[in-house]
Amino acid sequence: MTDWMLDDVTHAEAQSGKRAQAARRTRALALPRLALFTAGVLGAFVVAGFLWFADQVSAAKQPLDPHGDGIVVLTGGAQRINGAIALLEEGRATRLLITGVNPATTEDQIARAISVRHDIFDCCVDIDREALDTIENARQTKNWALPRGFDSLIVVTSAYHMPRTLAELRRELPDSTLIPFPVVHEDLELNHWYRDREAMRVMVREYAKFALARLRLSLEASEPTRQLMRMASLRRDL
Repeated sequence: MTDWMLDDVTHAEAQSGKRAQAARRTRALALPRLALFTAGVLGAFVVAGFLWFADQVSAAKQPLDPHGDGIVVLTGGAQRINGAIALLEEGRATRLLITGVNPATTEDQIARAISVRHDIFDCCVDIDREALDTIENARQTKNWALPRGFDSLIVVTSAYHMPRTLAELRRELPDSTLIPFPVVHEDLELNHWYRDREAMRVMVREYAKFALARLRLSLEASEPTRQLMRMASLRRDL
């Protein structure tokens, strides 16, 4: 092979090496850029979701004339239970479920704490002591409402807790009408959460729980997850 042919081969190999190095540098630069872009999109999605959530909570209003077959209140403060009792006394529904009560708390202690008339408490209030979280609150509500033929429920809980509560209840009671009755805690400035450190902490924490609940419910509703659940059920039956 002549010298000029060897030079051409060497030059071609050098050019090929340079192109390979350039391609590797491009890929090396592209990966961080892609990661940064993905993180930016996810961050924007999270921020937009939080702002939507905060707007929903801060704008939540109690309905003027709510009526339902039953009332369900999730424990977490006397204001919630007092609000539900007031609805019952006004004849907004025929029965009330208080879900998530501490097993050690007696009915007399509850009645004294919320200053409800004993005749109303004895006739029309049911207590659930099994639920430990919002998921179980929803399941116990279903177990209480369906046997009684209740098609509509007034749902009483804190304003910041309402989105997650409704999401869980809609999963358990997809054919029921849910009427939100949000309770606003007097010690939280939810309308100006961005100026109140405690309100902001509560909003961020509850949004994180709400987002995780929505993600879990979406995965449970997906066909692959349903197939896995059916397969697991079949294995248990074998």
